[in-house]
Amino acid sequence: MITGELKNKIDRLWEMFWTGGITNPLDVIEQITYLMFIRDLDALDDTRRKESQMLRVPFTSIFGDKNESFKWSVFRDFAPEKMYKTVQEGVFPFIKTLHGDKNSAYSRYMSDALFKIPTPQLLEKIITALDDIMSNPTYKEKDMRGDVYEYLLSKLATSGTNGQFRTPRHIIRMMVELLDINPDDTICDPACGTAGFLVGAGEYLKEKYFNDIFYNKEKKAHYNNGMFHGYDMDRTMLRIGAMNMMTHGIENPDIAYKDSLSDQNSLSNTFTKILANPPFKGSLDYDIVSADLLKVTKTKKTELLFLALFLRMLRTSGRCAAIVPDGVLFGASNAHKSIRKEIIENNRLEAVISMPSGVFKPYAGVSTAVVIFTKTGHGGTDKVWFYDMQADGFSLDDKRDPVQENDIPDIIARFKNLPAEAKRKRTDKSFLVPVQEIIDNGYDLSINKYKQIEYVPEEYPAPNEILSEVAALEKDITKGLKELEGMLK
Repeated sequence: MITGELKNKIDRLWEMFWTGGITNPLDVIEQITYLMFIRDLDALDDTRRKESQMLRVPFTSIFGDKNESFKWSVFRDFAPEKMYKTVQEGVFPFIKTLHGDKNSAYSRYMSDALFKIPTPQLLEKIITALDDIMSNPTYKEKDMRGDVYEYLLSKLATSGTNGQFRTPRHIIRMMVELLDINPDDTICDPACGTAGFLVGAGEYLKEKYFNDIFYNKEKKAHYNNGMFHGYDMDRTMLRIGAMNMMTHGIENPDIAYKDSLSDQNSLSNTFTKILANPPFKGSLDYDIVSADLLKVTKTKKTELLFLALFLRMLRTSGRCAAIVPDGVLFGASNAHKSIRKEIIENNRLEAVISMPSGVFKPYAGVSTAVVIFTKTGHGGTDKVWFYDMQADGFSLDDKRDPVQENDIPDIIARFKNLPAEAKRKRTDKSFLVPVQEIIDNGYDLSINKYKQIEYVPEEYPAPNEILSEVAALEKDITKGLKELEGMLK
């Protein structure tokens, strides 16, 4: 969440574009993204140089021997005219052809990128402002890049209807940990947007399995080329996603233009893990939806169709963690019941984590849950773990300020020790529910269906005692009024 001084700086940067003649919000976001990427390339190159020195391995600069002036740290100090010429004629063509593989995601989505900043003076102002933002200690300490994207996207009039809001980083991290991502996984987000889930998975793997991945030739090649897959229908998001992943050290992610719910997407039995926050409240025509998805759930609702898609795309024993609107959990239509039945009876539903409605504020107040399931094809659901998350470490109002209350560490710890949850009562935050009880309730997965409220009896004074107190108060008021009346005579 962007607040305070950083928010004001981004607002001023946005205003520079508008007063400089770039008035299309999408163009503003794209140009800022390109410049952020250019700055990140310099930082990434420097990090790789230091790592190479530490590991005593050869180092080859991204910029080569002849393009030293293309580094942000170099051209930012040029005079405006020289800076503009360097960026327009050198840096921008350089980043468009940065990836050697012309068929890579990066090459595909950068091929039609355009540099649109019109004057040297405006470019100098923008670079100075952006350098100030990205050098801000808050930006560095909290890895605010994703929040900057989120704030910029909030300025798009269409962003709310297109579902372009990022999933909060701490929720992504929770889902990654719950799925226990490992170096052998093949991970997909079929509605990837800016690739937040894929980046989150990559960062988790770096932290937990650094030596296993980067000191093993095969695993490192898998990490850079075959592990991460993301699909979207918005070329701007694909560009941002590809750049986002490359600046996080993933060399060749599979970020592709694909209508995941249509026949254009024929992928099945492919991935070991799926992490996603698919679009809510969308409605599609039957004729553009893949026929095999409609066999699972005959519906036009995107949130239900994506669940059917996840099952198809997962390998057997593959696992999924997805965010769904609450209506998916208890909707009474045949389509709602059929997808829940498919997950519960024909696969293995592991957990339903109910999240407070403030998690996506200030951009949306929708109530959501995280569902975790494993594709088996032959059932396996025994008991389903429910957790009633009441706090996520941030206030649940539009400000989303940090607070001490945070259920996420408890969620992760308890999910990793489910046998101990058998002792929990239905009045606790978490508990297990036998699958037969869920089936008997029409496959309802709403936590309120199973949670018991513990009522604490309140003791009140007897009616006569209350009346006596009221009479005494009335007497005191009458006395006071008479005294006041006497003072006014």
